Amino acid sequence: MSISDLFDSEFKARNKGHFSAIVRVATADGDMSQEEREFLDKLAVRLEISKEEYEEILENPLKYPINPPYLYTQRLERLYDLSRMVYADHVLGPKQKQILTKFALALGFTPSNVPFIIDKALSLLVLNVDADTFVYEMTHMNK
Repeated sequence: MSISDLFDSEFKARNKGHFSAIVRVATADGDMSQEEREFLDKLAVRLEISKEEYEEILENPLKYPINPPYLYTQRLERLYDLSRMVYADHVLGPKQKQILTKFALALGFTPSNVPFIIDKALSLLVLNVDADTFVYEMTHMNK
């Protein structure tokens, strides 16, 4: 196996774990709304999840291991990606904050800080900041 194949397979496995975790969050309350389903459809395309993998993960989201971000910066990077997807397409409409709150909690952010983090994240997206600016601003919120 070449290095590029190894990198490619690790990347795909990470994406499957990431998608699986998001499916778990979306289905945690036992019901998936049409908006959440549309979001998952678009997310699957962006994460290069095949139709077969998509159906398999929806059927059993526990099959793939979650690769939770260990570092705070990595959590912010994932939050940036998810927030951009939720914000850019406006698929979730008024449920943007609700689903981002679920994602932030699943990423390991402190529950008492999540409302502030989500408000700040969305305000940065309104300004169309890039990932580096997003992470910088989020890590320097209280300074």
